[in-house]
Amino acid sequence: MGAIPVPALYTAHAPPKPTLQDQWRAINLFGRNVASYKFALAEALLTLAPAGGNVVRLDELAKPFALAVCRHLHLEDKQSTSASSSFLAECRRFNQSEIDETQLIATTLAKGFNNVIDAFHVVGQGDVPQRFFIDERATSSGIRITDDFSRLLETASALDLPNEVEARWRLVETAWRLQVGRAMIAAYDDDSGQLLLPNRSMRRVAVTSCRDALNGYQQGKCFYCSSPITVVQSENLADVDHYFPHALRPTEVGHAINGVWNLVLACRACNRGEGGKSARVPHEDLLARLHARNEFLIGSHHPLRETLIAQTGTTEAGRRAYLTEFDGAAISKLIHRWKPRD
Repeated sequence: MGAIPVPALYTAHAPPKPTLQDQWRAINLFGRNVASYKFALAEALLTLAPAGGNVVRLDELAKPFALAVCRHLHLEDKQSTSASSSFLAECRRFNQSEIDETQLIATTLAKGFNNVIDAFHVVGQGDVPQRFFIDERATSSGIRITDDFSRLLETASALDLPNEVEARWRLVETAWRLQVGRAMIAAYDDDSGQLLLPNRSMRRVAVTSCRDALNGYQQGKCFYCSSPITVVQSENLADVDHYFPHALRPTEVGHAINGVWNLVLACRACNRGEGGKSARVPHEDLLARLHARNEFLIGSHHPLRETLIAQTGTTEAGRRAYLTEFDGAAISKLIHRWKPRD
């Protein structure tokens, strides 16, 4: 069997130039992080939502930035890959009421922004093409917001961006705690809509919304038909769909049905509307899309890459074979295939 081609959803239909949404998501979803400060800065910018051209002084930025870090330290103490951090140590002291907010902000101004402003726009080997702020610490004691950031906040996906930042942050900090390669096996909980990951006692606990975790990687589009979806409550709220239907769960092939490898976001029409997929197996052409999506997550250093590898195989060929075999088993049980309407 030849290699499964990369589907049009992720290649041929992509614009020749990355959109502002693409670049923002790349910063938050694909950057290699050594500390969680990039997420805190992204959250602070989205919270403040300053207009293009405005200078945000560091003393204005420090409070939402530091409080975001402190909030996550309550959730997960490991917020960096380094052995120690004097800034994080002070944030912990704030959480324990050993210092007040004024002292926390002073510490943040002295230590919290040392690297994150310089590194914020870096993805891979260089900066994204368009910047969301300009570093003017030397002249204005802050950062100047660009018109591109204002335009980002005017896009249809703007309401989803805080959820995506939060979901990525939760996954990254959990990956650091578990040292990724050893134990990070995620599962989907049907009742809560959350991804479950092991806590310190290795019991699975809800970490983040599955919608929020997957949406950025589908760029706000239905997996099947590419129509717009969102993760905030609206008429376009995405469904978390089992590519191979949940109806397979009681069968001998259904034990893996809640794996991350089998979860996609779909519009309601494709998932459960009239003419939707329901309990049918997607058309063979869509299997290529699922394989490419999983390979995309594995190749982009997604925090769940180890989960995907553990669930489907250690090599690309092995993962492709796993999907092909699962597809054969699924169609033998459910008989009918489905594809979205043109």
